Amino acid sequence: MEKEFFEEIHSSDSADHRKLIKDNDLVILARDLVKNYEIGDFIVKAVDQVSLEVKTGDFIVIKGHSGAGKTTLLNLLGGLDLPDQGIIYSNGVLITSMNEESLATFRLMNSGFIFQNYNLISTLTAEENVMFPMSLAGVSLKNQREQAVNLLLKIGLENRREHLPFQLSAGEQQRVAIARALANKPPNILADEPTANLDKKTSIFIQGLFKELKEEGITMIIATHDDGLIELADRIILFEDGKILNNT
Repeated sequence: MEKEFFEEIHSSDSADHRKLIKDNDLVILARDLVKNYEIGDFIVKAVDQVSLEVKTGDFIVIKGHSGAGKTTLLNLLGGLDLPDQGIIYSNGVLITSMNEESLATFRLMNSGFIFQNYNLISTLTAEENVMFPMSLAGVSLKNQREQAVNLLLKIGLENRREHLPFQLSAGEQQRVAIARALANKPPNILADEPTANLDKKTSIFIQGLFKELKEEGITMIIATHDDGLIELADRIILFEDGKILNNT
């Protein structure tokens, strides 16, 4: 009887969440997220009871000092990691109930990640790095190559297709990483300090590219201190010590 009671509550909560998602056109709904890390004898609350709603097409900037938990929050929202507590719906799917294999497949098609340190595969050329997520998604080799060439053209690196990451500048590597994030045409892009290690010229280029993505209706969640990116934001979230301090 007790089990049935709790299942009924859970079912009711799920119905309420799905109604909220539908009525408000939410691409992400997160409730009461907690993520802790053990460092020696200490427990660090990287994310502490965080709830967040992201509408389709939102451009959201997350600000906070180093160590505030921004990267952990991005990883949770994008399905790169799972919370210790709380739930996350992404594109209407309860991703916190998925197993690792299902989550990896879902993430491949629904979220593009742009990392501060690029995370390119060192043994693959720029073109092959962009093709890689498409190969995992089962896209034909012909279409992989065609899409990769188009994306490298979009970011101004069509003449660097055959270069390995170590042969590219930091700015060029980040642009390849952006093209890779866009490869499977995901509805959501999550970026962690995407211009932090770049020169001013490349930062301005990426700001312009992100503005185009915003105009295309892609949902963007970006951890950044870049004034040019902050100017594009529909909402700015101040994140400190694992908590949202404001959400405007």
